[in-house]
Amino acid sequence: MKIAVNTRLLLKDRLEGIGWVAYECLSRIVKSHPEVEFYFIFDREPDKKFIFADNVKPIVLFPQARHPFLYIAYFEFSVTRFLHKLKPDLYLSTDAYLSLRSKTRQLAVFHDLNFEHFPNDFPKIHLWHYKKFFPKYAKKAARIITVSEFSKQDICNNYGIDPDKIDVVYNGANDGFCPVDDDVRLDIRNKFSQGKPYFMFVGSLHPRKNLARLFTAFDIFKKRNDNDIKLLIVGNKKWWTEPIKNAYEAMTHKEDVIFTGRLSAEDLHLVTASALASVYVSYFEGFGIPIVEAFKCDTPVITSNVTSMPEVAADAALLIDPFKEESIADAMEKIMDEDLRHELINKGRIRRKDFSWDKAAEGWWRCIELTINN
Repeated sequence: MKIAVNTRLLLKDRLEGIGWVAYECLSRIVKSHPEVEFYFIFDREPDKKFIFADNVKPIVLFPQARHPFLYIAYFEFSVTRFLHKLKPDLYLSTDAYLSLRSKTRQLAVFHDLNFEHFPNDFPKIHLWHYKKFFPKYAKKAARIITVSEFSKQDICNNYGIDPDKIDVVYNGANDGFCPVDDDVRLDIRNKFSQGKPYFMFVGSLHPRKNLARLFTAFDIFKKRNDNDIKLLIVGNKKWWTEPIKNAYEAMTHKEDVIFTGRLSAEDLHLVTASALASVYVSYFEGFGIPIVEAFKCDTPVITSNVTSMPEVAADAALLIDPFKEESIADAMEKIMDEDLRHELINKGRIRRKDFSWDKAAEGWWRCIELTINN
């Protein structure tokens, strides 16, 4: 059996959301199925650590697909030619980009349709591409994997896809996320937050992550309470938009906001485990991996009551209205209560059992078999 895989988001030292999901699932799948030949398709020379086993053959196609016009050249011409030559049993796309011109059976992983709901969050050229091609990808795919029941329903509603064609496979969280003792917590606070307790946000600083309202909410919280609590923002400022910048500049307590930039995997584990709470208040998510990461660290969670986040968090987090700064600030106050913190931590310990990368990889493989055999 031969399976071609779109692995263009496996980038050395630059793994983010979709790339991490692909890394965790594919690394398990290829090792569990040595009888299968996997052809990993990159758009640049890959790091050797992404060639997970001897049954993986790396393929580099051009051009580098990092712009809508280059996406078309890459997927509709380079990938199509390669699939025609290889004639694999399946083409698996970990980011939903398919080859519309190929006759190969294709399985797409859709993570979310954020652009359909908040188009103003995207550059116009990217928005044009998403809205033109993603409905076609959904219809072209023999089957679809998505990461939550919310996303499944969203794909069905927006693109008229038969729900029986879509399989929900939850994401997991890295095993490195685990609780730490008081000494480690103190060391991490000395290293990252001037020795003070802190709330943390982790993720790309994309508009949907709701940083502008988070800044305003933290300012409200600080004005209400005389404390030394900090707010750690973990992630690169790739999407540092005017509304985010203006909200930050308007803060009275901006000196209590600390930007760590991108952290190593080990530091991210430790920072998550040492936080007062993870404040993940996006207004749109297909899943929300940081929620599960915090659960694994015994760190209480504040998250949004919209899209996939209530599904992932269940009753183990404080749910807020992400469009109301007062709602976020109120949750920051509530979560200081020790009894509530212990209650949320205990519920998180139960909830986290439903998510693992081993389960996710097994789910992907079931979908691969189903797609090939039907």
